[in-house]
Amino acid sequence: MFATIADRYDFITVALSYGRDRRWKQRVASLTGMQAGETAVDLACGTGDIALRLADAGGHVVGLDLTPAMLALARRKDQARRIRLVQADMTHLPFGDASADVVTAGYGIRNVPDLDAALAEVHRVLRPGGRFVALDFNKPANPVLRSAYLGYLTVVGSVFGWVLHGDPDTYRYIPASIRHYPGADVVVERLVTLGFDEARWEPVLGGLMAIHVGRKKRRGD
Repeated sequence: MFATIADRYDFITVALSYGRDRRWKQRVASLTGMQAGETAVDLACGTGDIALRLADAGGHVVGLDLTPAMLALARRKDQARRIRLVQADMTHLPFGDASADVVTAGYGIRNVPDLDAALAEVHRVLRPGGRFVALDFNKPANPVLRSAYLGYLTVVGSVFGWVLHGDPDTYRYIPASIRHYPGADVVVERLVTLGFDEARWEPVLGGLMAIHVGRKKRRGD
């Protein structure tokens, strides 16, 4: 499915965010506190937007995605070859323990089949004191708001799917994934359980979106 939508992915993220997607991704990069020389891994990197922002800060950046078509688009954006691109699964990261200072994800943790396994892998590859920052849709706790939100995404996704791909089901994965997603509060709880401190989430777009932030505990914390 992501191979199908790859060439329209940037357009859709901008359209569904009312043009705010780039600002949110810049906020993700800023919240990492990325320093020159540090190592970062951007999970579900898509077309490379967050990874390139981390590279702008002087980091050694790896962009990871499961879909070759997304990685090809990221490589096309990265004309200067500032990031290394890897095809791999978020639940089985091909990196050593405590090998990264920063891990990010943009619209990735909501889609992973096993959220706990993915978050455990994030914790494993981060060095003590390392930072995790992730942007994603949220699942509103209020049932009326949640129903309206999912209904809106279903209708809008169907229209975009029909216009862009001739298939109204193409973008219905977004509300479907939100229905099975525990929501931002639960993600923070799981980060704390894994051994993150300073774990929290920032509401975006009135809480319909969320940026999760956590720091892996240092030894002795």
